[in-house]
Amino acid sequence: MYITCLDLEGVLVPEIWIAFSKESGIPELSRTTRDEPDYDKLMEWRIGILREKGLRLSDIQKTIAKIDPLPGAKEFLDSLRKECQTVIISDTFEQFAAPLMQKLGQPTIFCNTLEIDSDGFITKHKMRCEKSKLTTVRALQSIGFDTIASGDSYNDLAMIEASRAGFLFRTTEKIRADYPTLPAFTEYSELLEAIKAQLKKN
Repeated sequence: MYITCLDLEGVLVPEIWIAFSKESGIPELSRTTRDEPDYDKLMEWRIGILREKGLRLSDIQKTIAKIDPLPGAKEFLDSLRKECQTVIISDTFEQFAAPLMQKLGQPTIFCNTLEIDSDGFITKHKMRCEKSKLTTVRALQSIGFDTIASGDSYNDLAMIEASRAGFLFRTTEKIRADYPTLPAFTEYSELLEAIKAQLKKN
């Protein structure tokens, strides 16, 4: 029995931090896990900038309210969910993801949470578990699932490589060059066909 595990940002929706970087006029916030593999380090750095600039969670949520799924993402997800169980595994936060899940048809998502102080500032990011994407894939495998995984960033590589089949999607040229054995796609139709081909192998 297969379950497909998808990254969220860059795969189904635009990168939230890049959108907020543009909206706020703070170019430093455009760094993502495509640039910094250490997610804890990246988040601590982001939280520090937000505090320095006096920006609250509500400021980010205003930007998120304007974000729509990438063109074709919902249709892809709807088609995929007809083929097999599908879950989104993301390093984003429930405070960010909720409105995006509504626009995607309420798929299942495993993500993290933020600690917020009484003034509405983000004080800490709280990961659901250590190495959350890999840990989740391993947990699904432990209860009888074969996993298929796809993502675009450094923090997706562990779950991709640990899965029965794994695919890069709209990733960077550097990641493609560093991991030449991983199939890489740029169109949802290509990714869907690759997943369907793997499902037929079972």
